[in-house]
Amino acid sequence: MSEVWTLLKLLRWTTGFFREKGVDNPRLDAELLVAGVLGLDRVGVYLNYDRPLTAVELAEIKPLVKRRGQREPLQYLLGHAEFWSLDFKVSPAVLIPRADTEILVEEALQKAADAGELLDIGTGSGAVALSFAQEKTNWQVTGLDISPAALAVASNNSDCLALAGRSQFVAGDLAKLPDKPFDLVVSNPPYISVSEYHELMPEVRDYEPQLALLAGEDGLDCYRLIAAQAPKILKPGGWLLFEIGYQQEKSVSELLATAGLVEIYCRQDYASNPRVVAGRRKA
Repeated sequence: MSEVWTLLKLLRWTTGFFREKGVDNPRLDAELLVAGVLGLDRVGVYLNYDRPLTAVELAEIKPLVKRRGQREPLQYLLGHAEFWSLDFKVSPAVLIPRADTEILVEEALQKAADAGELLDIGTGSGAVALSFAQEKTNWQVTGLDISPAALAVASNNSDCLALAGRSQFVAGDLAKLPDKPFDLVVSNPPYISVSEYHELMPEVRDYEPQLALLAGEDGLDCYRLIAAQAPKILKPGGWLLFEIGYQQEKSVSELLATAGLVEIYCRQDYASNPRVVAGRRKA
């Protein structure tokens, strides 16, 4: 007689396997992975502990458990990630949206008037632009990215969230941003230095797109390119908001000042780390 695997037995085995492989929060990841495959939420998992799993279900779950043990991100395995209480499709073509980046959305919303246009530079999955558009119904948002694969993911998310009428995603290079000025410009650009890159967690270093992470020897290359073009991409009185790395507040603030922006400040995240640096073009 073949061995019977209940949901609880599978969770316990998977949790131990993840722990051995160095996965953070092994029990949580085990629950989310199994729940995602079975079409359950976590409450549903708890209510079905004694349920035997079919051979088909085990065959679907087993390779995903192996891949997570190799430190492939859970969000890529499941194909989606939550951001701003919205569900975004993700793939290895885009960075996984992180809760810390919601600070960038919060700051953009505080700067937004009743109507206007926002540019999101390095949009990736479109998470920042579309979260903003979800809240500000009288705004048009444009997401810019150099990666065609990332733009396809963002456009798909726009369709799924019924925001296609107020959003567009276009190809572009940081070295030559659009001449058209915007009321708000936001960016979570690549900001990892070469030395920092090798110290990243395997989930990030080995699986997330290097193009969206690396920014030269000091991690400031993208900030330099964008800040230098601030006068042409901002309307008079418009704001430029950057997400930054934890040691980049001073350097990025100086770049904005050199570009002629004023009212420069830094917003901390909820762990009291510097998270967003902002500056305004003179009216």
